[in-house]
Amino acid sequence: MKKFMIEREIPGIGKASVADVRNAASTSNDALAKLAPDIQWVESYITGERTFCVYLAKDEETIHEHSRLSGIPVSKVTEVHRVIDPLTGQKA
Repeated sequence: MKKFMIEREIPGIGKASVADVRNAASTSNDALAKLAPDIQWVESYITGERTFCVYLAKDEETIHEHSRLSGIPVSKVTEVHRVIDPLTGQKA
């Protein structure tokens, strides 16, 4: 599967209650179950007006199908080609 970064513009999401976030995650999980094994949610980051979500999926269309099933909008999908971290800069 490929790795994708999904940006979602959701006004006020940073002020959402714990219950609202839990409900959104549950709705997402329901859609994921319908699309399994072609998609997996890894994690999401919530900012003031956006979420940035990391997913594994067979293709970008599967990401958009998850959005349609869950009702959670997708603003931008970017395929991740490589991941680096501080250890990448260390010499052997």
